[in-house]
Amino acid sequence: MVDWLVVATTLKLAFIVTAALLVIGIPISWWLSHSQSRFKGVVEAVCTLPMVLPPTVLGFYLLVLLSPNSAFGQALDKLGIAQLPFSFAGIAVACTIHSLPFVIQPLKNAFEAIGSQPAEVAATLRASPSDTFFHVTLPLAWPGIFSASIMGFCHTLGEFGVVLMIGGNIPGKTRVMSVEIYNYVEALEYGKAHLLAGGLMLFSFASLLLMHWVNNRYRLRFS
Repeated sequence: MVDWLVVATTLKLAFIVTAALLVIGIPISWWLSHSQSRFKGVVEAVCTLPMVLPPTVLGFYLLVLLSPNSAFGQALDKLGIAQLPFSFAGIAVACTIHSLPFVIQPLKNAFEAIGSQPAEVAATLRASPSDTFFHVTLPLAWPGIFSASIMGFCHTLGEFGVVLMIGGNIPGKTRVMSVEIYNYVEALEYGKAHLLAGGLMLFSFASLLLMHWVNNRYRLRFS
């Protein structure tokens, strides 16, 4: 029998991380798509770095950074932020950092595809920059936002190395589906491992199909 608490913890983590990724990723992507700053390349490299780093390396350095013994960990403690390693909040922070490149890229592509003309037209109609962003840019970029949400959600569902390094394997707290599959394989319970792994694979495949279908419909509608 599958532990449904593990499934619920995984889905809760994926929803929270996806929301955090959109809040963080949208302004960064918009800036990257419009900025001519000489620091743009550095920011882009920092945002892409989690994609090329081995998850265990990223998880190890996050564990060191967030540790109560580090200066950063002690600063968080003084701000009243609870200890992050081996907690649900800790794995949410780690997954947000690790999944950031998978959200930044589709968002950046969407903002670049819009170009500057819609914003210039809105400006001639005396729309403020915030009105232009929320009522013109974001609606036009929604296929990219939708794709970024799907990518961030599915990537978080499959997180393993980062979650294990930061959160460990605590039942009801930090144990997620990818870690549970590892537990089943170690216990030679391949049937249960197949059930979880197959479920994750089918869900991810269906999500990607939905993403491509919606984006194709959008392109056909406006072509």
